[in-house]
Amino acid sequence: MHIQGTPKTMQEKPQYENVTEDVLAFFTSNLKKLKDLGVSKVILDPGFGFGKTLEHNYQLLDNLEKINSMGFPVLVGFSRKSMVCKLLNIKPEEALNGTSVLNTIALEKGAKILRVHDVKEAREAAMIVEYCKQNRNPIG
Repeated sequence: MHIQGTPKTMQEKPQYENVTEDVLAFFTSNLKKLKDLGVSKVILDPGFGFGKTLEHNYQLLDNLEKINSMGFPVLVGFSRKSMVCKLLNIKPEEALNGTSVLNTIALEKGAKILRVHDVKEAREAAMIVEYCKQNRNPIG
């Protein structure tokens, strides 16, 4: 999982030149280390909310396909996070709809694993996305 800083310091003015490129570089470096150790089964977690501002989180979501293209399953976790609550000016207990929207976007962008608090709703979003993907008509 990507994180800038430590859990204690991660939200103290997180800064990136380009959050997506920084996360990709982090994964590239760590994947090489894992390969050298003989580890081949890896799940990539971009660390939404861990050392990232609201803008960083949405930039990372917008570019999730780049992380997905690294060839490993991508895990995302949005449940009741500040990227929902701050944007919508709501409390965490009101963030189910926003969380479901983010889960849907992430699945459309190739995420394979959702870390969730609300299993039923996430499963329903995943089922709808999967149905849509399987029933798309190719253009051309």
